[in-house]
Amino acid sequence: MKFGISTFVWVSPFRTEAFGVLEKVASFGFDVIEIAFEDPNLIDVKQLKDTVKRIGLEVATCGVFGANRDLTSDDPDIRENAKRYIRTCLDYASELESPIFCGPAYSAVGKTHLSEEEQKKKEWKLAVEGLQELGEYARRRGVTIALEQLNRFETSFINTAADLVRLIREVGCPAVKGHLDTFHMNIEEKHLGEAIRTVGKDLAHFHACENDRGTPGSGHIEWKEVKEALQDIGYDGYVVIESFSTEVKEIARAACIWRPLEKDVDTLAIKGLAFLKNLLEK
Repeated sequence: MKFGISTFVWVSPFRTEAFGVLEKVASFGFDVIEIAFEDPNLIDVKQLKDTVKRIGLEVATCGVFGANRDLTSDDPDIRENAKRYIRTCLDYASELESPIFCGPAYSAVGKTHLSEEEQKKKEWKLAVEGLQELGEYARRRGVTIALEQLNRFETSFINTAADLVRLIREVGCPAVKGHLDTFHMNIEEKHLGEAIRTVGKDLAHFHACENDRGTPGSGHIEWKEVKEALQDIGYDGYVVIESFSTEVKEIARAACIWRPLEKDVDTLAIKGLAFLKNLLEK
């Protein structure tokens, strides 16, 4: 098991000029940097690869899905734009030797609606078909697409571990797996451990986040239950802290972060890493 943190903690959008963050992450003792690709054009991937190699960080990559990146859209141009974006991110992931491309790649974040049964079936079919195509693209590049469930306020498409497993099964591609996040699970699941066991061997990526998105270990997430479930399924992948800062205005607005979650974001990172190592390395 290796411990990581998201670039969202310090910067958004991530870009070449922000590579100094990587040095900080390595100095704190993290093994992994999860890089959010809001706009791949802002990142010099060759320089990024050289930097992470030099400082000894592994890389996970993360997609960011706005309204124009939606595999379930009625508009074929929007669906094709989502595919182009995901293929670019998979190319970058492959170049960076990142085993994981994570996030809610099936649909746009913020797309929440009560739809008729026929519309639901249509959107589901579009997501499955799009992910089958992209899953094969990912497989050829040695990358796993780790699909993330989100809470009901961010999507009406995939909210629970059971939803996630159903989608993975229907896509039926070995390069399309699951991604769980304790922040979202805390809203949607009856029992965090049961949700983790539901995904089981299909769990390819994990976000360890507190119930308020603050420092792991400072809130009411049932961490002992999380630890036992991860052990039960033999999870040995990346465990990543994802949080957001009021200092990064755009992402704070998008994630509804209206107040500081810790004294400062460096403290959140340092204390969060210490807590997770103490929890999961014993």
